[in-house]
Amino acid sequence: MNNDNYTPAGFIPDLMRDLRAFAAVGEETLALAAREHQALAAGGTYEPFEIYRLRKDLLNRLDPLILAIKHWRALWQQISPLERARSSETIGAIQMLQNLIVKILQLDRENQQALLRRGLVPARHVTACAAPPSHYVANLYLKHVTSDM
Repeated sequence: MNNDNYTPAGFIPDLMRDLRAFAAVGEETLALAAREHQALAAGGTYEPFEIYRLRKDLLNRLDPLILAIKHWRALWQQISPLERARSSETIGAIQMLQNLIVKILQLDRENQQALLRRGLVPARHVTACAAPPSHYVANLYLKHVTSDM
């Protein structure tokens, strides 16, 4: 990931590769959150260890992708708005990822509330797990939509 090897927008194919990889992990994360949601909604026994293990695996795979995306973001912000506008595929991928992240956050919030209702969160963690204000996710989304990436 050396900046010297790239023309102003020559890094876009590598950026897109990492955005696709990030999207794949995001889709797996959404599927896991949906699976957890179904398990919590079913009212039967809930096996948190399996969800925890799968979530930890996803996080381990996500960490290097986040570092790569941070690198590409810095390069993306260095190119002109005109060059960015020419890369509609990249802009579309970024918007899709932002929407995916919002879906994951919303479903995870619902799952945390279900865990609290079931008493599966120790009392000392209730304030740490308390849901942010209802407008928090919307404000977070707007903050990232209005930034360049």
